[in-house]
Amino acid sequence: MTINWFKYSSPASFYPLAGRLTPWFFAAATVFAIGGIYISFFVAPTDAQQGEAYRIIFVHVPAAWMSMFIYVVMALWAGVGLAFNTRLSSMVASALAPTGAMMTFVALWTGSLWGKPMWGTWWVWDARLTSELILLFLYFGFMALQAAIDDPRRADKAGAVIALVGVINVPIIYFSVKWWNTLHQGASVSLTKSPSMATTMLMGMLVMALAFWMYSIAVMLMRLRAIILERERNSDWVKQLQE
Repeated sequence: MTINWFKYSSPASFYPLAGRLTPWFFAAATVFAIGGIYISFFVAPTDAQQGEAYRIIFVHVPAAWMSMFIYVVMALWAGVGLAFNTRLSSMVASALAPTGAMMTFVALWTGSLWGKPMWGTWWVWDARLTSELILLFLYFGFMALQAAIDDPRRADKAGAVIALVGVINVPIIYFSVKWWNTLHQGASVSLTKSPSMATTMLMGMLVMALAFWMYSIAVMLMRLRAIILERERNSDWVKQLQE
């Protein structure tokens, strides 16, 4: 049996699908979060140099990963909406932005909590910290610009320009520890070399990352349904739902 995925490019078709998928992603996020917290805080050993304070990374690193990943996905969907004038693509980008901003804030906040005992200060104008802060401002700028324009289609186009231009900041964040002499430690997980941490530490971090990922998808779907109802409120199918 073949599935015609293109039919879900319509907001009317995707709305019920999103409603069915949301509980499953929330359930997956809960399961992964419980497993990740257990491994990270009760199974993973104490770090020889940083002590128990290092456990902040089990929240900090997945949040930082998601902050960059969500921005790239947001820019991708915004670009698709701009290029092909597809309504649902732009709605997906709008639905992703608040979660991406939250992940960026969590990454900065937990980074400060980790930095105080390690560096002796809450904040330094380090290349990675500064570029991550710029990412937060890009999220805010995307959301503020869309909110400032009454016409949704014009708002989508303006937001897409910011999102696409801001993508250049993502590789700067990732490679900042290699390009500049920074206080921030290098990557503990790399695609080109073996991880520089114990297996249980890596497992805890990856499971927590999956929890953050499932949560982000669930919240995006829930927010997307609200955006669809708002923008399609004059459509016949929405009126039928409200009857």
